[in-house]
Parts: sequence; C-alpha cells; structure tokens
Amino acid sequence: MAIITEGAETISLDGGRKARGNLTKARIRWVIVALVLVFGTVGGRLIQLGATVTDSTIEGIERDVITASRPPVLDRNGLEMAVDIRVPSLFAEPRRIIDVEEAVQKLRTVLPDLNEDWLRKRLTGDKGFVWVKRELTPAIEEKIFQLGIPGLDFVTESKRFYPSGQEASHILGSVNIDNQGTMGIEKHMDDDSLALLQSIGLARGNEMTPVNLAIDLRVQHVMYETLQDALVRYKAIAAAGVMMDVKTGEIVALASLPDFDPNNPSTLFQDYNGVKNDRFNRITSGIYELGSTFKTVTLAGALDSGKVRITDQFDARFGVRFGRFTIDDFHGKHRVLSVPEVYKYSSNIGTIKIMQQLGKDDFRAFLGRIGMDKPVPFELPEMRKPKVPDKFSEIVAATSSFGHGLSVSPLHMVRAVAAFVNDGNMVPPTLYKRSEADARQLYEQVISPGTSAEIRYLMRLNALEGSGTQMNKLANGYRVGGKTGTAEKVVGRTYSSDKTFAVFASAFPLDNPRYAMVIIVDEPQDENAQSGHTAGWNAGQVTGRVVQRVAPMLGIAPDFSEMLDTSLVPVELR
Repeated sequence: MAIITEGAETISLDGGRKARGNLTKARIRWVIVALVLVFGTVGGRLIQLGATVTDSTIEGIERDVITASRPPVLDRNGLEMAVDIRVPSLFAEPRRIIDVEEAVQKLRTVLPDLNEDWLRKRLTGDKGFVWVKRELTPAIEEKIFQLGIPGLDFVTESKRFYPSGQEASHILGSVNIDNQGTMGIEKHMDDDSLALLQSIGLARGNEMTPVNLAIDLRVQHVMYETLQDALVRYKAIAAAGVMMDVKTGEIVALASLPDFDPNNPSTLFQDYNGVKNDRFNRITSGIYELGSTFKTVTLAGALDSGKVRITDQFDARFGVRFGRFTIDDFHGKHRVLSVPEVYKYSSNIGTIKIMQQLGKDDFRAFLGRIGMDKPVPFELPEMRKPKVPDKFSEIVAATSSFGHGLSVSPLHMVRAVAAFVNDGNMVPPTLYKRSEADARQLYEQVISPGTSAEIRYLMRLNALEGSGTQMNKLANGYRVGGKTGTAEKVVGRTYSSDKTFAVFASAFPLDNPRYAMVIIVDEPQDENAQSGHTAGWNAGQVTGRVVQRVAPMLGIAPDFSEMLDTSLVPVELR
C-alpha cells in the first residue's frame, strides 16, 4: 500500500515491499555504475590510443604533413618564387597485403624504377605503415588505384615548387623530401618561429603569411640570362653577379653559374664539365683575390684619411722593389701620375705609393672598418670567411693594395662599393624587403661624404677614359662608373699566366647613386681576334649589358647630358 501526495515521493508503508524496493534501486545504481565504468574504460582507451598515435600510422603522417608546410616566397613585386603544392605519396600496410608477389609485380608495371627485391622486402611483414614512393603525380596515383592492390594507399603531402626553376636557385636554396630547408633562404626561414608554428600544427603552407624578398624577378632574369651568355661568349668556367640597392641594402638580383635545379636538389651534386662540387654560390661562398677592383678600396681609405689628396701626384716611373721582387705596372706610363691617373690607368706602382703614404697599419685598420676581414652579416647560410692577414708586412700591404694577397667574397665588394657611393654610409645587405627609413637606422659612416664624391668621380672617370670604356659603350646614357680587376689565378703554389679571374665592380647612376653591382667571370677567353681577355672585355661588358636592360625596369631613364658628368668633377680639379 502506498500513499501518494502531490509533489511528494511515493512512500511504501508495507515492510516487505519497502525492502524489495530499496534492493531494486540499489541494483539499478550498480548497473549504472558498471555501465559507466565499462564505457569509461573503453572510451578512455580510445582516447589513449588517439593520443599516443605515432608517425607510423596514417594519422601521424597527416600530422607530419601539416608540420612540414612552408609559407610562399614572393619577390618584391608579389611574383611567386617558391610555393607548396599538394602531391600524393604511396604507402603500404604490409599486414593487409594478401599476395606480396602479386603486389610487387603489379606495382612495378607502374613504378618500374623500384628495385624488385627492395620492394618485396618492403611489402613483407606485419607492419602497419611503410613508405613505398613519395611525391608522385596524380596520373601515377590513378594508375596505382586501378591496380586494386589491398594494403596500398596514399597520403597527401606538401612539396616545394619553384616556378622560376634554376634562375634563383642560389637565393632560394632547396628543401629535403620532408619539406625542411637545407640551404639558401629556405634554410634561413626554418627559424624558431616557423618551427613553433609547425610543432603546434598551425603551419599550413600557402595559408601562411608570404615571405616577401627584395629580389626583383625581372632583374634576376636579366642577370641570369646575361651570365649564361657570358659562359658561352667568353668560354668561361663560371660567372656570377650581384646587384644591391645602395640606400637600403636590398639585394635585387643574385646569380651564380654553374647552378642547380631546386625542383631537383640532387643536381647540386652533379659534376660540371668534369669538376666536382662546382655548383656553389660564388657570391657568398667564393672568396677571391679581386685584383684591381681593390684599388677603389685603397684610394677610399687613403683619401678619407686626409694623408692623400685628390690633387696629389705619385712617381710611377720605376717599379717598386721588395728584396729580390719588383712590382711593376701591366701597361705602365712610366711617369709621374696624378691620383685620378693612377686609378684610370690602374697603376700598381701608384697604388702602392698611395697606400704607403696612408701607412700599412692604417690601411689594415681601414679594411677592418669596412668589414673586409670578417663574414658579411647576411641571411644565406652559405658563407665563407675571408682571408685577410691580421697584420700586414710591407710586401703584403703592397700587393693587397691592388687586390692580391688577400681573398674576399663578391658580397664584401658590393657592400663596400655601395657604401663608397652612398655618401660613405654602409648598410648591411639583405634578401628581405627593407624601407629606406629602416635602412637609415643601420647606417654606419665608413668614409666622409666628401670622399664619397671623389670616389664617384674616379669611378665615372674610369668608365669614360679607363678600363671601363667597353662597359660604358653598352650602358651609354645610364652614367655607370666602376673599376675592373683581372687577377692571375693561383694554380698549385704559383700564379698562372694564362688563367685569370675577371671582376667589374660598379655603381649607377653616379649623379644620384642607387645600385651597386659586382660581376665576376672565371677564366674568360678572348671573344674574338679583336678583343682581349682582361676584365674590361668580359666582366665589364656583362655589366654594361645588364645595366642597359634593367635600368628602365628600375625607373632609371637615360640621360646623355655632359653637364652631369662635369658636375662629378671635384672642385679642386676643375
């Protein structure tokens, strides 16, 4: 019997029924608890399994794909230089393969490059995941699907693609099969920030903020194409070039030949004309005796010291003796030369005497001031330390004054030239976009504005009357100035008389400097019977061809006014 009141519980008044009711409720509670425990255990195990999934499972691979994604790389105008594309990769679950031999034979009809024994071992066993072939095409994926082999499947991965192919290979570098940077700007991008995004699964390739470089792909294409032409035209073994914005430090073009295909990174290790390991970046990793281009450095230091004036004269009638050695001029005038004449006639004798008037210790200190004795701070990891003696003997100082006896990279030289024409302000080079306002915060005054004006005059004078005339003919109207350098290469332990290294270091337009450039041509030959093999005939001509094509792209109009050249002449020489 029960009494029911509205809004109250049902209460049993019968003793036996009361006991049975309590027992029933207890059983229900125990059943609920048991079910909770069972399902909780199962659910917990499922969660545990999901949480401890390893990279040997499909889920782990998908997670790994996300972490390997990379942001797009764009040039300064927004053109794509490197992007992620999605590609299928084939994996197998050996424990699900019914007939290994059949799977091997069928699969090799589509992928004949797979070694049969290797594939058989790969597909045998009870593993849950093994790679078979990564980075396939959709067409190959479809053909393998049509085979209908149990235990084979695909996962979509990120693969790096470089639309410009080899043209910017030494800038961009490459990635490995896991989409991790191994060299170039790709390696530089793999810093802590990108690694953190990848580790928490937020790095999703083309969804990431693009990386904007300072490179102008239009200028890069011209540089690359002109260097390719130089290899053929001058039968050279290598050629390279770099162009830098003197006000911002931005590198707008950088190319080095021979190169490699970043879409096929293994080409980096292929021999070039029978030479191993020759596809390195000669702008950053190559250090060379840059020959007479170094006279620009020597004169900048001497003029800035105040110990040498632009109006000074030096006796170049006789060679300079050091013990049993005598240093002479290549095509000497054998007379007293003014400072501008020393430069435009590229007199070794005159340059040595200018350096001696500065003093060998002050000359060495100036090289340190402009960073010639240490690696250039730069984003590319492929850098090599220059070879500059800590202290100069008299003869080492003498040969160093005209670019022999010390070795630096073309990047060192382009940075120095940029500073010399930019009112003496040196700025670190960069591959990333940088505003002029930001660059000014990094300026370091290495020579005075007055000395800078004198160097601009000397560089333009050499283009008009010295070793740069071949360059000037090709870049007529763009007011380029520069200095040649033809260095004898060291073969064994001696200098070779027939193997040379040609350099042209330049800047333009010199009435309002904006760009500095260094071109190198390794072991050039005479183009024809009427030409020579010194730098003006090869590296100088390459410079002229590049400027003539890229100046309009960079917003620089030709101007044939002689008044602008006259305005560069220092007051003391007018």
